[in-house]
Amino acid sequence: MSLSNVSIDGARLLADLHRLRQFGTYKTGVHRPTYSKVDMAARNWIADRMREAGLKPEIDGIGNVIGRGEGEGPRMLLGSHSETQNHAGWLDGALGVMYGLEVARALGRGVDVVSWADEEGHYAAFPGSRSFIGELDDAEIAVARNRYDDKLLSDALTDAGLAGKQRALVEPGRYRGYLEAHIEQGDDLEQHGLRIGVVASIVGIWQFRLSFEGVQNHAGTTRMAIRRDAGLALAKLVVEIDRRFPAVAGPRSVWTVGRISLAPGAASIIPGGAEMLFQFRDADPGILERMEAELQAIVAEANGTCAVALAAISRGVPKLMDPAIQDALSRAAERFAPGLHQRMPSGAGHDAQLLAKVMPAGMLFVPSIGGISHHWSEDTSEADIVLGCQVMAAAVADLLAAN
Repeated sequence: MSLSNVSIDGARLLADLHRLRQFGTYKTGVHRPTYSKVDMAARNWIADRMREAGLKPEIDGIGNVIGRGEGEGPRMLLGSHSETQNHAGWLDGALGVMYGLEVARALGRGVDVVSWADEEGHYAAFPGSRSFIGELDDAEIAVARNRYDDKLLSDALTDAGLAGKQRALVEPGRYRGYLEAHIEQGDDLEQHGLRIGVVASIVGIWQFRLSFEGVQNHAGTTRMAIRRDAGLALAKLVVEIDRRFPAVAGPRSVWTVGRISLAPGAASIIPGGAEMLFQFRDADPGILERMEAELQAIVAEANGTCAVALAAISRGVPKLMDPAIQDALSRAAERFAPGLHQRMPSGAGHDAQLLAKVMPAGMLFVPSIGGISHHWSEDTSEADIVLGCQVMAAAVADLLAAN
């Protein structure tokens, strides 16, 4: 099937997306945490839809839902994830899964579809896609815990009926590549009046824990001159980061203090301990290294009345998306949205960066209204949803037709 004549059913696509959002509806968004009863109900519904589309579905031992098509020859793997952040949006992840299903139906051949497990990281970093490429072992599963309620991943898998099931592994030579569609989760497309983003790279996310040790004491009787307030030391360091990082960051670098805790956390007690989780993101490894060096310098200079310890939690490697997949997406975008597309980096992490380790990978973005994501008010216009799927279908047809 050529790029020029493949056609999706937009009404069917929208109906599927609106049905999927009913699993865990919260206001105008969705609350569908990984391995919860509502998440597993959604995964079983997705498997049923795959079966109706002529795919052979499997829910593997980590919770990935994989629909495999029949026929010989290399295929494309399409998908994303179907669980959500807590009380979050209805399209983050779900869009890519339903795009994959609709493209499989439109082309009728050459496509497998997947809904990865726990891309949102309730229990671990990308456990579904990492398991598929052979980077998740049983030892990590045994100790991983839910970041909200401390539940063991192994217990969650048991409760979800997945314990003892085999975890699927990528079949060498089966795929020409992996393609994932997603809402942008930012406002760049909307602000520039564009409708399609062709992802050129996915940022590396570097995360750190900073611990501050002071002296716990009485908030009413301890003179200011002799205090060793860990909370105040933390606050000063955060301000210093924000003052100095612009000089070493790139044009698309971002940094965030995501969590702060004080010990003991009482109004009448000077904090003797404090901790913060900090991350920064960029697609350029050199910029990431420069930002870490500046963070280390800030921490070294801050050690005074309170001791500060810096510990790296993770350093994600930026990934470039496959040039041939980018070109196919750009050709399709120019056909269906002439002049209304651009190549751009992804500021968020996605399963595509894991799949890129073992096969060519690419991503397509559609606009997020107001740039909102990870919130129940997240939305994208129906016209942009349908357009994005049409572009993706045309690109997949183009890639499958290539020698």
